[in-house]
Amino acid sequence: MERVLGIGGYFLRATDPAALTAWYRDCLGLDADENGLWQPGAGPTVFAAFAADTDYFGSPTQQTMLNFRVRDLDAMLAQLRAKGAAVAAETQEMAGVGRFGWVTDPEGNRIELWQPA
Repeated sequence: MERVLGIGGYFLRATDPAALTAWYRDCLGLDADENGLWQPGAGPTVFAAFAADTDYFGSPTQQTMLNFRVRDLDAMLAQLRAKGAAVAAETQEMAGVGRFGWVTDPEGNRIELWQPA
């Protein structure tokens, strides 16, 4: 059986694509080139379906949520707050999995940040 090799892309609608791209670069350090090509570090990727009525994604109109692995969750959240980003006050820890925090991008997309255990 043929299988996928990994995530090949994640695409977002935006009212101002250039500004949203700049936010991901300037606030999260996502250093994609002019074509959007980004070489992420190796590590685990979670693929999980959630119930249709979950509130985990923030807004009920948000159908998917992007999750980024980070080395130091506290440092990333502090960096985002310093840049004026909409960072959720709470964080969550799952034993054996890691720690989680959330930020909302300028277009209203809730993003999860994950520091693996």
